Amino acid sequence: MLNSGGTHIVGILPARWGSSRFPGKPLHLIAGKPLVQHVWERCRQCRQLDELAIATDDSRIYEAAEAFGARVILTSPDHPTGTDRIAEALASLPSATHIVNIQGDEPLIDPELVDELAATMAAHPRLDMATAANPLDPADPAVQDPNVVKVVTALDGRALYFSRSPLPYFRNPVDGLPVYRHKGIYAYRREFLEKFVTWPPSPLERAESLEQLRALENGASIQVLPTLDTSPGVDTPEQALEVERLLSAAH
Repeated sequence: MLNSGGTHIVGILPARWGSSRFPGKPLHLIAGKPLVQHVWERCRQCRQLDELAIATDDSRIYEAAEAFGARVILTSPDHPTGTDRIAEALASLPSATHIVNIQGDEPLIDPELVDELAATMAAHPRLDMATAANPLDPADPAVQDPNVVKVVTALDGRALYFSRSPLPYFRNPVDGLPVYRHKGIYAYRREFLEKFVTWPPSPLERAESLEQLRALENGASIQVLPTLDTSPGVDTPEQALEVERLLSAAH
């Protein structure tokens, strides 16, 4: 066990079959390996995770992940979000004190970012959640894109709000103040996650379709770590081809 102080940090990759835009995405072959295997192999390089598992709703993903050596947990197909899937998987991980929710479709995820999230949770036992964000130039077109989620933080780095709208609105220019693009990776205290999934979707969450707002609306503390890791997710077959090109260029 790498972590001290009674912490046991588990990385979980939620992987579901029924993506509306890309069914069967976790098993889509990229450079000869299933997409989810690339993510799992990157996370195996992490030094702060005591355990790593894949949580899936599908026997095909389960069997493929077992074949490449992963710990796999079969969950219900009825979960509305990956967070709910992870919460169910926790029943099979009784020693876990903290969880890092790693998107199963980011084959270029930086292991150091996962480690930084895990270390932040271990160092601050009262922190409910941690996540990450990329700084953007306020003039970047992504700031206006509702598919790009933005976050603003307090001076100590805690999240104040997440939105699909431009955030903040620059009525006045402020030198050195970037816009932060939220990166969809989360770490949680176990007790907080188990409580979170019992809460109904909150008003702002329903308005923006962002479940992290449920945490803020219920008074949770979310530490936001700035990162230069801009690893792309894979949401379409075309993006899978682009990731394959990036992987080939790296070798």
